[in-house]
Amino acid sequence: MAVEQAIVAGGCFWCTEAVFKDVIGVSGVESGYIGGTVADPTYKQVCSGSTGHAEGVKLTFDTEVVTLPEIYDMFMGTHDPSQLNRQGNDVGTQYRSAIFPLSDEQRAEAEAAIARWNAEHAGSEAVTTIEGLDGDIRATWYPAEDYHQEYWAGEGQRNPYCLAVIPPKLMKLRKSFAGKVKG
Repeated sequence: MAVEQAIVAGGCFWCTEAVFKDVIGVSGVESGYIGGTVADPTYKQVCSGSTGHAEGVKLTFDTEVVTLPEIYDMFMGTHDPSQLNRQGNDVGTQYRSAIFPLSDEQRAEAEAAIARWNAEHAGSEAVTTIEGLDGDIRATWYPAEDYHQEYWAGEGQRNPYCLAVIPPKLMKLRKSFAGKVKG
């Protein structure tokens, strides 16, 4: 088993977490905050848009089962990377589409994933950013509060917002990446 981690932000972290919980080879999905300038931000602070953070997920996965390019392609394919600072009704920089590479190799794979998406979606270019500088506070990962973890599996199943937004994302995942989806 070759374990790797990746961090992506594609709107509401509840939605992105639900997508990757269904991917074979992904052993961990943690919701959190990255890309901002305030240490240890709270959900309320991040939602205000004043900290610069994005709602993101940190993924732990087995590269012998699912590759980083597949992870990035699933990320790009299950949200709308052509919307600047928004996903659906969620508006603000905290909902931006971004990849936070943890190495130079991940940065190159992120660039390649964005290029693949752009090639397949001519006229609807991705605005997904590649962010994070070593030693910069904006590259620091902050886990979200406990009640945000595994949200779709619990409270999310009763939340009208989640019921409207997450199932279409899961359908996109199952349609485009059928061989990589659990159950």
